[in-house]
Amino acid sequence: MTHRTTGRAGALAAVVSAALLIPAVTAATPAAAATPAVTCTSAKAGLAAKLKKDITAALAGRKGTVAVGLYDRSTKTTCTLRATSAYDSASTVKVTVLATLLWDAKKHNRYLTSTEQSLAKAMITKSDNNATSKLWKQLGMTKIKGFLKAAGMTKTVPGTGGYWGLTQENVNDEQKLLQLVTAKNNVLSDNSREYILKLMGQVVSSQRWGTPAGAPSSVSVHVKNGWLQRSTHGWRVHSLGTFKGAGHDYMITVLTQDNSTMNYGVTTIQNVAKVIHKDLVPVKSGVARFTPTSEPREAFVAVPPQG
Repeated sequence: MTHRTTGRAGALAAVVSAALLIPAVTAATPAAAATPAVTCTSAKAGLAAKLKKDITAALAGRKGTVAVGLYDRSTKTTCTLRATSAYDSASTVKVTVLATLLWDAKKHNRYLTSTEQSLAKAMITKSDNNATSKLWKQLGMTKIKGFLKAAGMTKTVPGTGGYWGLTQENVNDEQKLLQLVTAKNNVLSDNSREYILKLMGQVVSSQRWGTPAGAPSSVSVHVKNGWLQRSTHGWRVHSLGTFKGAGHDYMITVLTQDNSTMNYGVTTIQNVAKVIHKDLVPVKSGVARFTPTSEPREAFVAVPPQG
């Protein structure tokens, strides 16, 4: 979530444990029945079938629980897997925080202050936790929920008690957010959208892994990743990315949990991203993307209770 290993504020006070009740399994119930399948549709002949096949193959044999969202405006292509399943957001919620800040500023017909700009840049480009906590506290739950409603992100539930990294999100809502960021709409102004994309395009090199993996050099890349480890479901590793060029305009969300290590989750995401880029833009890939070699511990990041 953040490239720093010091200055982590707060820790989760209690871990909620859940018991999994497993009913008796009879011979008539196939074990694979509960495994969801990748679903794709496209206006381009043959593309949906190819994506479905390749994404499924990329996930074959991978442990963990993976949710995938793809939308390409140019070919009206959509792919989903576990699109409604909820995941702890980790730092991917920072795009929502920035969007909320800009949405609220627009409502009040004002520009961001120099302090807000500084915090926003640190939050997105370096995934700075302290900057995020300050903006989260400044905005407050009313404004955050107000933006989520305006954006149609009806299944996103903000983390309480200042634990923004425990916001519950799903692929459908994250794809809605990325669509708002990448096309004209009534929620975010054109300047706001450009600002978000500008910062997502300036993420430090050590955090540009995930959905950008395998992206052709002919497309622009904007990314925001998140990762955190908890005692339940292991490592959550997520990546949001938007890509434009070579006749395509697409966005990818991959959310994962139950990973044994951070690197394992990164590899899973990048396996999916590589086949998506290859199928949409079948040209030689750009430079190899960074794969993290360390596993910084995610902070849940608490701020004082909001009154």
